[in-house]
Amino acid sequence: MGAEAPDPVDGSPPGTPWLSSAQLGPATIPNPSLANASASGLVVALEANFCRVALESVGPGGVDQLLCVRRTRLGKTGQQICVGDRVQVDGVDWTARRGAVAAVAPRSSLLARPAVANCNRVVVVMALVQPDLDPIQLTRFLLTAEATGVQVDLVLTKADLLAPQPLQDWRQRLAAWGYEPWLVSAQTGAGIEPLRQHLAVPGIAVLCGPSGVGKSSLLNALVPDLALRVGAVSGRLQRGRHTTRHVELFPIGAGGLLADTPGFNRPDLPADPVALVALFPEVRGRLGAGGCRFTNCLHQGDPGCAVGSDWPRYPHYLQCLEQVLAQEAAAKSRPAEPGLKQRGGRSEPRLDPRLRQISRKRQRQGDGPQGDGSTADLVAEEGEDRDWDPGALGSGPGGSMNPAPKP
Repeated sequence: MGAEAPDPVDGSPPGTPWLSSAQLGPATIPNPSLANASASGLVVALEANFCRVALESVGPGGVDQLLCVRRTRLGKTGQQICVGDRVQVDGVDWTARRGAVAAVAPRSSLLARPAVANCNRVVVVMALVQPDLDPIQLTRFLLTAEATGVQVDLVLTKADLLAPQPLQDWRQRLAAWGYEPWLVSAQTGAGIEPLRQHLAVPGIAVLCGPSGVGKSSLLNALVPDLALRVGAVSGRLQRGRHTTRHVELFPIGAGGLLADTPGFNRPDLPADPVALVALFPEVRGRLGAGGCRFTNCLHQGDPGCAVGSDWPRYPHYLQCLEQVLAQEAAAKSRPAEPGLKQRGGRSEPRLDPRLRQISRKRQRQGDGPQGDGSTADLVAEEGEDRDWDPGALGSGPGGSMNPAPKP
């Protein structure tokens, strides 16, 4: 984020309700002593290099939101600001409604994609038709949601476009997976009110799912004053078009917040193949009843496996496991980038030869008749011993951090 903020640009649609101090909940950062220059609040949206912060208490002139940049020291320490963060804002200009985020409170949870902090539940939103519901894609989204460790809800939209019998078939199928789906229709309003009451509890609920499944339409039905922009599904590809460009929190009920997020069609699978099976609710009971014979069992029908293969999503599990193993093998075999070295399956930066200490052995050799003892010679010798190109010191235009080939 830059150091200066341009004129505030509020991308909210007309009539968007702002968050009250009651919906923000108790503060986790103590109120600063200088109320006219500092404030505390909740990040409700990220737009380009700026974030909008809803204040815990209304400031002078009735200001309840600020357009903020990030302090440079936060960027230097690698602290990222996410929607849902509770922050302290300094240097507040109440007239211009601007400020700078100076501190971020500790998080209770963090979703990597979409990036939302302090969420209490993940709501996976999928369409029954237009586009048709894909069991593999649905499984990937559910696995990503289960990996967060928070409560997971499943909402199936466009229920008005499917006959009653297919709806009942999907309900029974998903019940065998361990989920009780919410079947709703934003067009007819079917199932909207029970879902609104379910989500209108204190905390942050994150809506995630592919593009075109109707997340924005669902939000408009749950919070009628929003009037979010919606888009149609592509007729040729039967895929959704991106209409939501950033993550934003909207109030629902007494203290409830809903996060609308951009759609993405292929969520990332968890990296640990051993922990993958625990993300399937239908087999958690088998794992709890008795462990497998081997601690690193991948549950592929091996002798002594407690999970077995007689469960509905076993073929989906094998497909996801194969991809996770392939990703793990590719990561281990990937050569280190220039200036990096591989250690324990991860990449670490190589030490610049200019920063290396000359060993006492080399110093003694440099004092002998075989060398003149110059620092340049010793550094060059140290670089050769470590497969470093002496030209990598960066002192000349041909300097490079690539390792020198062995003779």
